[in-house]
Amino acid sequence: MGSRQPPPEPPLVLQQLAAGGSRAPEWRALLGRADGLAAAGRLPEALPLYRLASRHRQLRAEQLGRLVECLARGVRLREGLPAAATASGPPQQQPRDWEVFGCRKCQGFLFEPVSLPCGHTFCKKCLERERPPRARCVLCREEGGAAGGQLPRVNVILSNLLAKWFPCQVKASQLRHEGNRLYEEKKLQAALQKYNEALSLAPNDHLLYSNRSQINSTLKACEEALHDAETACRLQPYWLKGHLRKGQALANLGKTEEALREFLFCLALDTGNKTAKSEAQKVNVEQKKGFPLQEEPDITTSGSLRKSIQITESKKDCLEEENKLTSIAESAFPTSDKRSLLKRKGCSEEVRSAEVPCKLMKKDAVDTKGNGAGQHIPFESVDPSDLDCSLCMRLFYEPVTTPCGHTFCLKCLERCLDHNPKCPLCKEGLSECLAMRKYCKTVLMEELIARYLPEELTERRKIYEEEIAELSNLNKNVPIFVCTMAYPTVPCPLHIFEPCYRLMIRRCMETGTRQFGMCISDPVKGFADYGCILEIRNVEFFADGRSVVDSIGKRRFKVIQHSQRDGYNTADIEYIEDQKVQGQDYAALLVLHDSVYDLAYTWFNSLKQALKSRILSHFGPMPAKDPDPQANPNGPAWCWWVLAVLPLENRAQLPFLAMKSLKDRLNGIRRVLTFMSRTRSR
Repeated sequence: MGSRQPPPEPPLVLQQLAAGGSRAPEWRALLGRADGLAAAGRLPEALPLYRLASRHRQLRAEQLGRLVECLARGVRLREGLPAAATASGPPQQQPRDWEVFGCRKCQGFLFEPVSLPCGHTFCKKCLERERPPRARCVLCREEGGAAGGQLPRVNVILSNLLAKWFPCQVKASQLRHEGNRLYEEKKLQAALQKYNEALSLAPNDHLLYSNRSQINSTLKACEEALHDAETACRLQPYWLKGHLRKGQALANLGKTEEALREFLFCLALDTGNKTAKSEAQKVNVEQKKGFPLQEEPDITTSGSLRKSIQITESKKDCLEEENKLTSIAESAFPTSDKRSLLKRKGCSEEVRSAEVPCKLMKKDAVDTKGNGAGQHIPFESVDPSDLDCSLCMRLFYEPVTTPCGHTFCLKCLERCLDHNPKCPLCKEGLSECLAMRKYCKTVLMEELIARYLPEELTERRKIYEEEIAELSNLNKNVPIFVCTMAYPTVPCPLHIFEPCYRLMIRRCMETGTRQFGMCISDPVKGFADYGCILEIRNVEFFADGRSVVDSIGKRRFKVIQHSQRDGYNTADIEYIEDQKVQGQDYAALLVLHDSVYDLAYTWFNSLKQALKSRILSHFGPMPAKDPDPQANPNGPAWCWWVLAVLPLENRAQLPFLAMKSLKDRLNGIRRVLTFMSRTRSR
C-alpha cells in the first residue's frame, strides 16, 4: 500500500485543553466533537480527542458508545454483513443435520420441544425463562401462551422422534440442563463434570463448549475457557455468544487487543447487543489509559485501533484498492477454513461424521457438489408410520400441534373440533384454540416430512389435491344443505351449528367454490329433486364453533342422483334455465310481465308497515322491472323476490323453482296474488 498522508494537526481546542486543565463543559464539548467525528467515519481525527479525555481521567466506558458503534460498523462492512445486522440477520452457515432440530432461542439441540400456536418450536426451558404470563416467539413475535397464560406442553411426536433418532444428543441436552442448574447453585465442579459428560456424547455441540467456557471462566481456568470458546466459534463462525465468550476469555487473559476484535465482531453481528458493547467500551478505556497524547498524532499505529480504522477506511477505497488493503480476517476471527462460512465444511471430517448416528446415514449420501455429507441426508431408519396422523392414519398433511402437545393433520383436527372442543387423544379442552380459529402449521414437522419423506409427501399431496378437485366439482357430489327454500338472486342467511354442516361450509371455503346447493326436505328421498345453488358472501365464526353464513341464490338445478359424504347430503345435478320465446309469444310475454309486476308492486305496498319493514330488512327492496324479462336464464329477479316473500308453504313454492317457462311462472304468481287480494278484501 502507498504511504499515507500524515493526519492533520490536533485542533486548537485539543491543544488548549491538553495544556490548560479539565473543566467539565469543555470536556463534554470535546467528547461531543469526538463522537461526531467518529459517527462521520473520521476516526484519525476522533481518536486524539478520546485519548486526551482518557489522559485527564475524563473518559468513562459508557462514553465510548459512539466510537464502538463506528468500529463495529467497519467490521460489518469489511465482512460483508448486512448494514443493519441483528442476532438473526448475519449470514448463516450450512446447518449440520441435528441443527434442523435446533432451538432458535438457546441455539442448542431441542430439549423437551414445545410448539407454540404460531407453529415455531423451542426448548421448554427457554420458553419458561420468558416473562409471564405469555411467552413471545422470537421469530414472529406472536404470543405463545395457552389458556390461563400457561405454556403449551411438550410436543409428543417431536420428543419421541428426537429420542429415537438422536439418543446421544438428547442425553447430552439433558446433562446440559442439569449442569446449568448446578451452576446456578454455585456447584461449579459438579456443573463442569456434567458438561464433560455431555461433550463426550455430543462432541460437536457448540453450545456445550460455550457454556463450559463460562464455567471455566468462573473457575479462573482462563486458558481452558479460551480453548472452549474457540472451539464454539470454529463450529459456528457466525454465532454471537461464542465470540462473546471468546472475547471475555481473552480479556481475562489480558489480551485486550484480541478481545476488542471479538467484541466488535459481536456488535457487527448484532448492533443492539448491550453486553458486547459494554465489554468493548471497557476494553477501549483500558487501552487508552497507557496512550498519552503525542506530538506526532499518528494514532493509527496502535494495535487493534489501527486495524479497526483500516477496516472503516478500506470500504471507501474498495473499488480501487480492494486487494491492497490490510486484512484483519486472519487475526480477528477464527482461523478455520474460511469456506466454512458459505459451505458445509465448517469442521473436520471426524466431527461431521459424529453429528448423526452412523446407522441413520445412507452410504451413498452425496450432495450435488460432491461433498461427503450433503445438506439433505435421508434417514434409513425413518419409519413413515412415526409421522402418521392418529386420526386419518396417513402421513401428516399440514400438521398442527395442540396446546396439549398432540399433533394432527389440520383438516382432521378441524373435523374433530366440529363435534367436540376437546383433544381427540387426551380429551383436554381446546375451547380457546377453537375460539381463536387460527391453526398454524408446525414448521419443524413440515420440514422433517419434506426432508426425510419426500416421496411419501408427494403421494400424500397428490391424494389431497385429488380430494380438493373432487370437492370443487359443482356437477357431481355437490354438497346439499337440506333446510329451506332458496331462490336465485335472493339473500339466504343461515345459522350453522351442526357438525356435518360446519364441515360442509369449511370445505366450500377451502376449495374456493364458495358454493353449495339448498333443497327442502323430502320424507322419502331425504331432499327434494329441485333446488338452488347458494354462493357464500361472508362467514362469521363464533367462539363455540357456530357460524352465520351470508349467502345468495345463484342458479337452479335438478337432482340426478342423491348421495351422502362425511355425514352431509350430496347430489349429482344438472342446471336448468328458462326457455326463450320469440315473435308474437315474446310480445304477449312482455304484456303479461308488466301486468304481473304492477300487481305484485300494488300488493306489497298494501301491506302493513310493520310487515313491510320486516320483509325489507330480510330480503331487501323489491327489484326493479326488467326491460327484457328473458335477459337472465333464471328469469326476472323480482319474480323470485315476490315468491320469497309470499306466505306460501315450501311444497307450494317448489313447482315455481322447477318451471322452465317464464310465462307459466308469471301466471302462477298472478293467481297467488289475485287470491291474496280477494282474501284481504273479505
